[in-house]
Amino acid sequence: MTVEITSDEELRELLGAPMPRAVAKERAVLHERDRQWLAASPFCLVATAGADGSCDVSPKGDPPGFTLVLDEATIAIPERPGNRRADGYRNILDNPHVGLIYLIPGRTDTLRINGRARLVRDAPFFDDMVVKGHRPVLAVVVEIEQIFYHCAKAFLRSKLWQPETWRPEALPSRPRLIKEVEAPAESLADLERHYGPAYAANIYS
Repeated sequence: MTVEITSDEELRELLGAPMPRAVAKERAVLHERDRQWLAASPFCLVATAGADGSCDVSPKGDPPGFTLVLDEATIAIPERPGNRRADGYRNILDNPHVGLIYLIPGRTDTLRINGRARLVRDAPFFDDMVVKGHRPVLAVVVEIEQIFYHCAKAFLRSKLWQPETWRPEALPSRPRLIKEVEAPAESLADLERHYGPAYAANIYS
């Protein structure tokens, strides 16, 4: 029999109250250590939700420091060439609330930022976001409402950064996955050419 949790009271009865330190660690402005973390981070996850409640999580990656600190409570994330679905950006237009998780390779803790986002198509600070000659066509500007460091338990349990646990061969290559799952018109050979060496070489074009 499946037993669902349907109230906050039930949830708290099951999990207990959060530790005081876990509640007290929330802040609304950047500490100098937060700025250093952002300067060292090459990757973040951006969570959004549409007006209808539908959710999206999009990865963003660039050289370390790609997230620009505009002031003590505002950051900006550049857009780079991608698949043009823009699911998260469309969500932001409907609902500005976003959640970010910043990773540093090898670190088991993460930096979490929640706030309100807006899309900016140009600003003077875009000149500080140029990578390999690519100036972003837009940026996500986030006004921070909540910032804190998240503990290491999930990374320790998953052994994410331990190379001896990695099994990239557990699934077929990306071209083969696309061919099998999405059944595109392109041949497997065409997909392998597309995702070959040129793919990594042209990620900013």
